[in-house]
Amino acid sequence: MQELIINRENNEKTICLINDGELIERYIEDSQMPERLEGNIYIGKVEDILAGMQAAFINIGYEKNGLAHFVDILPKVDITKDNQIEKDLAKKIIKEKLIKGNKILVQVKKDSTQTKGARLTTHISLVGKYLVLMPESEIITISQKITNQEEKERLKLLIKQKLPRDYGVIIRTAALGKKTEEIIKDLNNLLKRWDIVKKRYTEETEFPKLIEENNNIVNKIILDTIERDIKNIYVNNENDYKSIKEYIESINSSDNVNVILKKDMDLLDKYQIRKQIEKSNKRKVWLNCGGFITIDKTEALTAIDVNSGKYIGNKNLEETVLKVNREATKEIAKQIRLRDIGGIIVIDYIDMKEKSSKEEIKNLLEERLKEDRSKTQIMDFTKLNLLELTRKHIFSNNYEKKEEME
Repeated sequence: MQELIINRENNEKTICLINDGELIERYIEDSQMPERLEGNIYIGKVEDILAGMQAAFINIGYEKNGLAHFVDILPKVDITKDNQIEKDLAKKIIKEKLIKGNKILVQVKKDSTQTKGARLTTHISLVGKYLVLMPESEIITISQKITNQEEKERLKLLIKQKLPRDYGVIIRTAALGKKTEEIIKDLNNLLKRWDIVKKRYTEETEFPKLIEENNNIVNKIILDTIERDIKNIYVNNENDYKSIKEYIESINSSDNVNVILKKDMDLLDKYQIRKQIEKSNKRKVWLNCGGFITIDKTEALTAIDVNSGKYIGNKNLEETVLKVNREATKEIAKQIRLRDIGGIIVIDYIDMKEKSSKEEIKNLLEERLKEDRSKTQIMDFTKLNLLELTRKHIFSNNYEKKEEME
């Protein structure tokens, strides 16, 4: 059974998703940290066009201008082919959209950092309970986690029949098994939201300006989990309690989720979460067999190293190595989700000689990562026996405490 714990303590709010008492996701909001912008929609102001970089700087009202690459401004068509008509069309669209001083509708694709402004796109996405609406697109796609072919065909046909022209949709995992009227209601709500965004953009004369805010961590988690196995939401702050109740009502969710107020109580201690959080901050994570993994983040990537540690195994070296790598794989999948590790991840397993051993480990990692709400993509073992994968942050710019590493 999944439960959500929201513990407010001074300026810090800790959001924990637990499954049968085990911490599986953890996020922190701190009022003193930079504001999260990802998902927000702005009327931006074109500040500069960098033709050589195929990008433009857009002012969205913050100290650092955001950056939009041309591919994030052009319609989602293939302009990589040697087709002069498509290239000429691309130039025309860029020339019309990117006029210095003009307004432009953009969404934050990736939060700003200490050195860079936010990454922006004109390809707007509106996330609902069951669908993601993509205006000015005709792409209809479905979550890879929906594997039943009959259900996939039902959902796609339903969307094709009800979706207006020049709109695209991603059908989310939560749509699995849902009634037609529930999905259509979600679609209509998204279409109304888009109408409001367009109206504000058209009528607004002062910019840059925020016109839709989508950066609330708690609401996003509730939206992703409420139709699955989540049963209880515990909060220790009355304002948070009221806000969550209102949000659940606004998305017309079912009544089988209990929002429980434990006013002024330390929920991390009460539900024995604090020790799990402390463990998740450590560089070294021990495995049951006696081996361990180390997790090191750099600006470019995250490196995860697997070590046999105290485990000596039996006389068969390959089986000894495989046992440590199996345990490490399960822990790595857990830690990647728990720490919300994004970007490029490189895993240095203990060297395996057999091709079948490598395939087993890769398949095990793929299976374990299916439980992750975020999109992951596993490449393959390199010539140096490193396994590469990528993962999208659930919440980029996730707050990390500067803990002393072991």
